[in-house]
Amino acid sequence: MKTVVLCGGRGTRLNELGRSVPKALVPIGGKPILWHLLKAYASHGHTSFVLCLGYLGDMIREYIQQIDEAWEIEAVDTGLDRNTGGRLHFVRSHLPDDEPFFVTYGDGLSDVDLGKLERFHRQHGKVGTLTAVHPVSSFGILDIDEQQGVREFREKPKLRDWINGGFFVFDPRIFGHLDENSILEKEPLSQLAESGQLMAFLHDGFWKCMDTYKDNLEFQELWDDRPPWKIWK
Repeated sequence: MKTVVLCGGRGTRLNELGRSVPKALVPIGGKPILWHLLKAYASHGHTSFVLCLGYLGDMIREYIQQIDEAWEIEAVDTGLDRNTGGRLHFVRSHLPDDEPFFVTYGDGLSDVDLGKLERFHRQHGKVGTLTAVHPVSSFGILDIDEQQGVREFREKPKLRDWINGGFFVFDPRIFGHLDENSILEKEPLSQLAESGQLMAFLHDGFWKCMDTYKDNLEFQELWDDRPPWKIWK
């Protein structure tokens, strides 16, 4: 299966770091987050990638020429400020007409079992699958009693709600819901949900995206300890 990586966005909340390099090239342990992501897919046997480029895309092109791995990587300029669904629509000709494919964001890492995700998608036969994850709260959570006493303080716990963590699988039928201006997370996914064509693969393990410079520092701390997304040797 091919894997589409949406890596054309601007890292506006990464401050100076996001202005000087594309978000997908922000380093973790001396390697761009993009490398970590591709390495995870390759560890599951998926080594054919289509990168949707945008902001500072030439830097990503230069980087992939330096990768010393047996991977097939197509880098496609999908426009400077095109939305996620529009970027996916733009690379339709690079994908098979009769096989599902992975889609993922270029700024998130997880220990999701991609083999189980693929099997789940093929078994249910719907158009799309997204990986649902429990986010970690950005704030500490208080448990307060009726007298306003604090019974418990939980520092940034994992929340019970599910959110879209990316790590999608789509059938080619998804392109019937996309055009060049689509935002994948809005009308396309809403249409699939309303028509009963979107399923959730529940993942209770590690998941984290890199939205801010603080997230980058936290990724680095994890890498220096035991990075949970590192499933390769």
